Amino acid sequence: MSLIDRLLPVWIILAMAAGLLLSHTGLADVLGATEIAGVSLPVAVGLLVMMYPPLAKVRYDTAGRITADRRLMAVSLTLNWILGPALMFALAWLFLPDQPELRTGLIIVGLARCIAMVLIWSELACGDRETTAVLVAVNSVFQVLMFGVLGWFYLQILPSWLGLSTTSAEFSFLAIAGSVLVFLGIPLVAGAASRLLGERLRGHRWYEEVFLPRVSPLALIGLLYTIVILFTLQGHQVTDDPWSVARVALPLVVYFAVMPALALTLSRAVGLGYARSTSVAFTAAGNNFELAIAVAVGTFGADSGQALAGTVGPLIEVPVLVGLVYVIRRLGPLLFPGDSTLPPGAASSSDPVPSPTITEHTIP
Repeated sequence: MSLIDRLLPVWIILAMAAGLLLSHTGLADVLGATEIAGVSLPVAVGLLVMMYPPLAKVRYDTAGRITADRRLMAVSLTLNWILGPALMFALAWLFLPDQPELRTGLIIVGLARCIAMVLIWSELACGDRETTAVLVAVNSVFQVLMFGVLGWFYLQILPSWLGLSTTSAEFSFLAIAGSVLVFLGIPLVAGAASRLLGERLRGHRWYEEVFLPRVSPLALIGLLYTIVILFTLQGHQVTDDPWSVARVALPLVVYFAVMPALALTLSRAVGLGYARSTSVAFTAAGNNFELAIAVAVGTFGADSGQALAGTVGPLIEVPVLVGLVYVIRRLGPLLFPGDSTLPPGAASSSDPVPSPTITEHTIP
């Protein structure tokens, strides 16, 4: 196990700290000016590098079997497109009743379902990578189709029904589709092409035992790089308005704790095993912060409270979901005793938890 794998939380904390320090240098302005079609090029590079190894590991021939599992799809769609947005709406009004800008930004974060880092968190927790990839793809399609509709519902229609103040906002279909295309489409095509060409030219054994171990470290390298760049770009907003950050952080912590708990409970109730339940939990808990920030900035402006709320999202999500990796690995043997998809060497309730590694995975 590499040093990065064994000390993952330490490296992530150091990456966050480095980004916050760099945010007060001229580097933040240089990085912020490097955009293509409204997409931050440095962040895009990090996300693409980070997402490629998990998608290169996926066995794409299993996608049909996964989508045919009605229990899995029903639980995932319910969590992502009904319970998740509704929970964030409730938390936004509960914790920020006097802050309409921050509240609106928080609701937008809840509507942007994760299509990027969730692949890393699920992989670290030894979720089923094929299931995670399929659920991410399904979320992407729903995101393009439903983001604007749900934004209209939660920012205008539902508050009006409840006698609350409403928010006028327009969402660009092209911006949403572009985000999905860049952050999922490119690494998805690259991953599928790698498996197809690698197995055809060199064989299945070479691909699994030689190629994948060589590219696997890129996932964590890309993750740490992305965290540094993200905190460099957004860190000044954190230090300039710490009270607003704290107010937004509290409902986000509650959200990131409640969603995986709901996901694991529902998944276990319908009979899903550890690996698939873990995939469901992370796809339900994570959010597409790039899309949320882009929509908030494009609709309300870079200096708006909505943009600040979007920025706080990944600042809270990254450390909380890293912690969730360890929690799920610890609870796995308790919630799914004897399950064949538990992580290799899964601990009992009295044993120490092995540190997660990006290369570990049990294929169900």
